[in-house]
Amino acid sequence: MVAEWQSTACVLCECNCGIVVQVEDRALARIRGDKNHPASQGYTCNKALRLDHYQNNRARLTSPMRRRADGSYEEIDWDTAIVEIAEGFKHIRDSYGGDKIFYYGGGGQGNHLGGAYGGAFLKALGAKYRSNALAQEKTGEAWVDAQLYGGHTRGEFEHAEVSVFIGKNPWMSQSFPRARVVLNEIAKDPLRSMIVIDPVVTDTAKMSDFHLRVRPGTDAWCLAAMAAVLVQENLCNEAFLAEHVHGTEVVRDALREVSVRDYALHCGVDEELLRSAARRIGTADSVAVFEDLGVQQAPNSTLCSYLNKLLWIFTGNFGKKGGQHLHSSVAPLFSTVSGRSPVTGAPIIAGLVPSNVVPEEILTDHPDRFRAMIVESANPAHSVADSAACAEAFRSLELLVVVDVAMTETARLAHYVLPAASQYEKVEATFFNFEFPHNGFHLRRPLLDPLPGTLPEPEIWARLVHALGVIDDADLRPLHEAAAQGRDAFAKAFLNAVSANPAMARVVPYVLYRTLGPTLPDGLAGAAAVWGLAQKVAMTYPDAVRRAGHADGNALFDAILNSPSGVTFTAHNYEDDFALITHADHKIALEIPEMLANLRALAAGPHQLTTSEFPIVLSVGERRAYTANDIFRDPSWRKRDTDGALRVSVEDAQHLGLADGGRARVTTAAGSAEATIEITETMLPGHAALPNGFGLDYVDADGRTIVPGVAPNMLTSTDWRDSYAGTPWHKHVPARIEACVGSEVGVSSRS
Repeated sequence: MVAEWQSTACVLCECNCGIVVQVEDRALARIRGDKNHPASQGYTCNKALRLDHYQNNRARLTSPMRRRADGSYEEIDWDTAIVEIAEGFKHIRDSYGGDKIFYYGGGGQGNHLGGAYGGAFLKALGAKYRSNALAQEKTGEAWVDAQLYGGHTRGEFEHAEVSVFIGKNPWMSQSFPRARVVLNEIAKDPLRSMIVIDPVVTDTAKMSDFHLRVRPGTDAWCLAAMAAVLVQENLCNEAFLAEHVHGTEVVRDALREVSVRDYALHCGVDEELLRSAARRIGTADSVAVFEDLGVQQAPNSTLCSYLNKLLWIFTGNFGKKGGQHLHSSVAPLFSTVSGRSPVTGAPIIAGLVPSNVVPEEILTDHPDRFRAMIVESANPAHSVADSAACAEAFRSLELLVVVDVAMTETARLAHYVLPAASQYEKVEATFFNFEFPHNGFHLRRPLLDPLPGTLPEPEIWARLVHALGVIDDADLRPLHEAAAQGRDAFAKAFLNAVSANPAMARVVPYVLYRTLGPTLPDGLAGAAAVWGLAQKVAMTYPDAVRRAGHADGNALFDAILNSPSGVTFTAHNYEDDFALITHADHKIALEIPEMLANLRALAAGPHQLTTSEFPIVLSVGERRAYTANDIFRDPSWRKRDTDGALRVSVEDAQHLGLADGGRARVTTAAGSAEATIEITETMLPGHAALPNGFGLDYVDADGRTIVPGVAPNMLTSTDWRDSYAGTPWHKHVPARIEACVGSEVGVSSRS
C-alpha cells in the first residue's frame, strides 16, 4: 500500500510553508509542497525536504530526566517529575516571590501552541518576566513600530514596483511567501526594481538593480542619506503626508541638514548610485521594504529601523497594493508590557527582557535576581551571546526546568528535562501570520503518535497547573457539561465561569484544554486554546473575518479545525490599513525625539569599533543553503559546507596568508575557535562571516560525538548591544583571524 499524503508545514523559518508528507515506519519518507496551502501554494525550499532529520534522530529524549548531585542524569517517571517540579516552583514563589521565576522561549518556528499553555502555569505562579529569540532580533523595530503606528508591518513584495531589502537575503532566509518565485518575477520584470543594502554580495544582491554595498555597520548613514534625498529633491508624497501623518516637518528639518555626499562617503556607497536608488523609490507607484538581522543585530539597529520606515512613509507607500501594511493576527507575538528588568534596569520592550542581560539578571546577589527559570523549546545556552556567561548563570539557578525534544546545551544545565513530542507528533500552529490583505492560519494535525515517553506541551503544562492546585476539578465540571452541548452553550458557560472566578481567569488555556479539549477530534485537544483566539479575532476584525467566509468566532474555529492545509481567516480591503493604526486619530506619528537626536548625531561620522588587536568585522549567524535553526541537530542533512566555513575576502586572505579550504583561528574578546576557510569575492576586505546552526554536538551512527563547525556565541559578547533594545551586535563582532600552522597554502577564491 502507498502511504497517504498528509498535510502539515515546514518548521524551519517563519514562513512555515505548507507541505504534504508520506509517513512510513515513523519516517517522513516523502515531502513536497502543499498546493492547497493559502500562502505558499505548493512552494517550498530545499530545507523542508530534509525534515526527517529533525523528526528521527538520536538526540530525541524519551523520558523525564533529573540531575543527580554529581551532575549526571537519571530517568524518572512523569508523575514524579510533575510533583517535584511543581513543588520546586512553589518553593521559589513562596520564598522569594513569583517574579523571581524567569521564562525563556515559548516555541520555535511553527511551535507556538505550547507557549500559550505555558503562560497559564506562569500566571498561576505569579511569574512576570520572560524573553525569547525575538528579543535578540526584533524588539528595536517593535519599539519604533509601536510609536509610529502601533503594530507590525509587512511589505507586499508580490505586487511591489520597488522592493527594498536591508540586511536581508530572502533568497536564502525566505521570510515571505514563495520568496524565490517572487524574487525571480521581480528580476525578470523590466518595470520593477530591487534594491539591496548589504555589505555582502548575497544571492539576492546579485539579482538586484541597485546593490548599495555599505561598509559593515554603516547602514544608518546610507538610510539617512536616502531619506534625505527624498526630502531634499522633493520626492515626498505630500497629499499622503498631509492626510495621514503627524510630525512630518520636524523630521524633514533634520533630513535637510544631512550632507548626502558626506554620508555616502561614510558608508562607502557611490553617491550617484545612492541617489539613483532613492529616486527610484521616490518615483515608484508602490514600494515594499524588509529589514532583517543584517541591520537588526548591528550598530545603530533601532535607528536603522526608524530610518528605513521613513523611505516608505515619506513616499506614501502604505495602505495601497504593493506597499507596506499593518495586518491582522491570531495571537500577538509582542505584548504591550513595558518597563525595566529587575536587576540591570534594561528596557523591557514588547514584554521581553533583552536576552543579552539575562546572565547579569542571575549572576548577582541582588534581592530581585532571577532564582529559577523555565526554558521551553529554546536553547539560550547556545543561541544567546556569550555562551560561557549563560552557562555559568544557568548553573547558579536554584531551579532550571527545560521542556524540549532533545538534550540540548541548555538542557544539560537543567535540574529537570521534560521530553516533548515533536512538532509532527502533536497538533501545532504558528502565530507568524503577517500577510495582507488576506491573512492565513494553519492548524497542523499530528502525523504520528507521540514517541513513547514523550508528551505534547499542552499536556505537560496542564499536569503542572493541576499540581499547583489553583483550580478544583469541581470548578471545571459545569464547563465539561456545557462543552458536551455544543459551542454556543460552552461559550456562554465559559464567559460566566471566568468572569466569576479570578483564579480560573488566570489560567484560561488550561481551562480550555481540560474542558473543551476532550470534545475536539482525536489528537486535536491541544487546539482548545485556539477557540479562545478565534473568538477574539472575530471581535477584533469582524468585517474582515466575515469577508473571509466566517460568520463568527465559532464558525472560524470550525473552519480552522476542518482545514488541514490552512485557512484564510481575514480578508481586508486596502483602505482598512488605516483603521489598524492604533493611535486614536489613526494617523502615523512620525516624530520620535530619541531617533531624531540619533539621526543628528550621525553627522560626526561612524565610530571605529574595530581595533588593531581585532581589526576584522565578524558577522555570525549567516543564513546559507544548508543552515537552519537549532532543531536540526543531525548534521547529515547538509550536502555542502559541512564544516560551516569562515568566509573571508580575497584581499584579507592574501594579507593573512589564508588558504581556501585551510584552517584558521578566529579570536574575539569573548573567545576563539578554529574554522575552515572559504575565500570569496562576495566579502568586502575587513569583513568575515560564520553561519548559523553549527557547533551543536551529535552522536553519529558509530556512537562518536561530533561537533561540526563553530558555535557562534562562543565568540560574541553580551556587552555589545543596542542602547535602546539591548539587541546583540552579532553582525559586528571585532575579531582577529590567523592561519593555523600548516594551512598557509596559496589563495584562490569563489564568487
